[in-house]
Amino acid sequence: MQKFDVVIIGAGAAGLFCAGIAGQLGQRVLLIDHAEKVAEKIRISGGGRSNFTNRDAGPANFLSENPHFCRSALARYTPQDFIALVQRHRIPFHEKHKGQLFCDESSEDLIAMLLRECEQGQVQRWQPCTVHAVRHTAAGFELDSSRGVVQARRVVVATGGLSIPKIGASDFGHRLARQFGHRLVEPRPALVPLTFSTETWAPYAALSGLSLEVRIATGTGKARSEFLEDLLFTHRGLSGPAVLQISSFWRPGQPLQLDLTPQLELAGRLRAAKAGSRKHLGNELHGLLPARLADAWLAGTPELAARPVAEVKDKDLDALAQRLQRWELLPAGTEGYRKAEVTAGGVDTRELNSQNMESRRLPGLYFIGEVVDVTGWLGGYNFQWAWASAAACARAMAAAGSAVAGRPVAAQAVLQRDTH
Repeated sequence: MQKFDVVIIGAGAAGLFCAGIAGQLGQRVLLIDHAEKVAEKIRISGGGRSNFTNRDAGPANFLSENPHFCRSALARYTPQDFIALVQRHRIPFHEKHKGQLFCDESSEDLIAMLLRECEQGQVQRWQPCTVHAVRHTAAGFELDSSRGVVQARRVVVATGGLSIPKIGASDFGHRLARQFGHRLVEPRPALVPLTFSTETWAPYAALSGLSLEVRIATGTGKARSEFLEDLLFTHRGLSGPAVLQISSFWRPGQPLQLDLTPQLELAGRLRAAKAGSRKHLGNELHGLLPARLADAWLAGTPELAARPVAEVKDKDLDALAQRLQRWELLPAGTEGYRKAEVTAGGVDTRELNSQNMESRRLPGLYFIGEVVDVTGWLGGYNFQWAWASAAACARAMAAAGSAVAGRPVAAQAVLQRDTH
């Protein structure tokens, strides 16, 4: 039986990063993953260039049933810390939009960086390797794997969520949490396109491929959330950043509210046009909206579309503006985990220590990354949670392991490496 200080299950963003830090802080680390390829989610993210963090990431950009849980880890490992690591590895990157940082060349550069960090920490990696069972023992934990039985003082669950099953996503981490008595916040697809009934969507299906900036909202009162982002019409429903953002907050049965001209006081613009334009209403609307969208909106009232805007009644102009700026739609559902970028919900963080990600039910068991109930907005926030939760966990394990061994933790070198 092979023995390690730490076994990390899951070689995605959080697992790789945790392994590298823990190894460099003196822990004997084994990293296990059932997939043949390492870090597939990093590889495919950001169109193959990986939106690896967001300069402005903070607690307000995350949702959870325990919203303050993420504060400690995010404060102690910031986007600037990870940017400094990327710069040390000489990986070129750029800011694309709203603080979103991408590799200039390929997400493979980021994966190679994480693997080098693991090599520097002398991390052993078994891949592909399946974990069949995990047992708690007097010495810590025993794991039955396809490469034999392993013993470790500590186990870190970094298995991710249910999103994108074609690259190996599974519910292993959720099942392991339940095995050791942890509650789950009901998992659901997040950052995912929304679908509509055929009847609801029929008038808009021809708009597939059209994109424009909108204000999108759902919920009421304190539970109301809204974003100003780009919307994409598809043949089945809505996608694009606006819908991916709002999907994390949307619940079945809730309508969406959309303002399709968020930068305009549309009723006022139409009334002003009425006073000075000789165009037909349809042509006037083409100047304020994408033509296909304007035509679709006027399709139900062809008599208005062909009428000079000067002859259209004020009440009809106001009604048109209201329909465009207060469009309400009831989604039928989502495209599911197949198209979801992340999984919302997961291990209930009220049963974890926010300082180190350790289980309050079973000391020595840790949960990091997407497997827990912390979900970021679209735009690099979920990767930042992976880095921050992994760093908090790795440092705490190293400190605890050194205390048990009666030696000071060799933290200084690595702390210099991952702070700005």
